[in-house]
Amino acid sequence: MDLKLSHSFLYVHDQDAALAFYRDVLGLEVRTDATMEHMRWLTVGPAAQPDIEIGLLAVGPPVPVPDHDPLKALLAKGSLGSIIFSTEDVDKTFEQVMASGAEVLQEPIDQGYGVRDCAFRDPSGNQVRFSQQL
Repeated sequence: MDLKLSHSFLYVHDQDAALAFYRDVLGLEVRTDATMEHMRWLTVGPAAQPDIEIGLLAVGPPVPVPDHDPLKALLAKGSLGSIIFSTEDVDKTFEQVMASGAEVLQEPIDQGYGVRDCAFRDPSGNQVRFSQQL
């Protein structure tokens, strides 16, 4: 089997706010921004990884209606998504993301498993980590 990751998804409260964060603050490229019958299909990805798409999904279709409110509540608590990006300079990345006003969860620290990393919340509360190999 020859598998490669192509898509991963994060639920967001507001797709425009998420787009501003992932595109304008983190510098990701917009891969797809299409209005469909019942939803907006919005994906971004790193320029260096053109085959990877991160979907920024609003809570709504295709999720069943009875699940919308519980999903929104989990999202509001920051209990759903998380994503880790690798970077060559975690301290510089930390300063740039912090300057945007993003909520800091963890300042840069060396971890025992061989990385230096830091963490923020995106505008929807998803954890976004940045990691540099030591």
